[in-house]
Amino acid sequence: MPAAPLPPLAARTHEIEPFHVMEMVRHASALEREGRSIIHLSIGEPDFTAPPPVVRALHEAVERGATGYTAALGLAPLREAIARYHAQSFGVEVDPSRVVVTAGASAALLLTCCALVNPGDGVLMSDPSYPCNRNFVAAFGGVPHCVPVGPASRYQLDAAMLRAHWSDKVRGMLIASPANPTGTSVPHDELGRMVQVARDRGGFSIVDEIYLGLQYDTVPRSVLSFGDDIVVTGSFSKFFHMTGWRLGWVISPPDWVPVFERLSQNLFICASALAQQAALACFTPESMAIFEARREQFRARRDYIVPALRELGFGVPVTPDGAFYVYLDCSRFSDDSGRFALELLEHTGVSLVPGLDFGTHEPQRHLRLSYAASLEKLQEAVARMRPWLISRTPAKD
Repeated sequence: MPAAPLPPLAARTHEIEPFHVMEMVRHASALEREGRSIIHLSIGEPDFTAPPPVVRALHEAVERGATGYTAALGLAPLREAIARYHAQSFGVEVDPSRVVVTAGASAALLLTCCALVNPGDGVLMSDPSYPCNRNFVAAFGGVPHCVPVGPASRYQLDAAMLRAHWSDKVRGMLIASPANPTGTSVPHDELGRMVQVARDRGGFSIVDEIYLGLQYDTVPRSVLSFGDDIVVTGSFSKFFHMTGWRLGWVISPPDWVPVFERLSQNLFICASALAQQAALACFTPESMAIFEARREQFRARRDYIVPALRELGFGVPVTPDGAFYVYLDCSRFSDDSGRFALELLEHTGVSLVPGLDFGTHEPQRHLRLSYAASLEKLQEAVARMRPWLISRTPAKD
């Protein structure tokens, strides 16, 4: 008997774009299985893992059986620790009652969009930007309004752009500082002006600060210093090097915490109990010293790779000041970054990400490089790319 046709999927599934970077990663992995030596500078995942105190805390939690559900808002000691971390590292006092522990920053942004975005609501964000942010908005029927940005604004939105693009259809803004894929931050005073633009229009401000601990040229300061009506998301994945542990947080306006709690109860129940228990050890002096030393290693990698890329002939008009990404212009060599990235991978074994994932503003001339790899691997990548780039006929000089 022939199988009956499947019923149609929800219309929203057509609004969620594919994550093209994973295709490049799969191709690189296939070459690696064939015996090729591949240098992975594509995925935004630190090459460091959780430090020993965190691993010990995980084993201790397992041994004492701390594996049951936690409160939907998270373990109280962890919420308190996250609040203290903001005071000590970013100069802002946060009431622990505003902290909502989530299953990664992705869950934090999903909860936030679920709480704030109605069908048809426009949300302003930059182009280029992290692709999942657009999809979080679209998943709840919202409309990402992606504003083209470039070197003049350090690939970030500013208050003037918000005023120019705000309309009756716009409900709020979603920005990241520092940002993926550009590694650039919004100056702190400008962040305050942007929040005020949204506030004056009765809109919301969502600020993704998952890379805030990885800033290199200024003292990191949180947007939360501009008021308690801002939603901020954070993560244990980047600065704390716990990507697969899937643990993050939301800092919510006080009046919205019960809403986030209700949504979390129904959508996730709670974040991983074991990951929460282990994460408490992130804030010990031993762990924080490790994280700070690793941050300095990221800085050294940036300080090597940016001038090296410029010397190779790539355009890097803005030096990234945070995260571990360089958004580079490959138009000297090609007018198709997707094809160029594939050829680069096949000829040199260096895996980068073409700009297609990050928006529609000149993706064909941009690549993203992640320097979340050792300095030795970065040096080897440059050595491999140099002769191949020299052999190519530039598309334009």
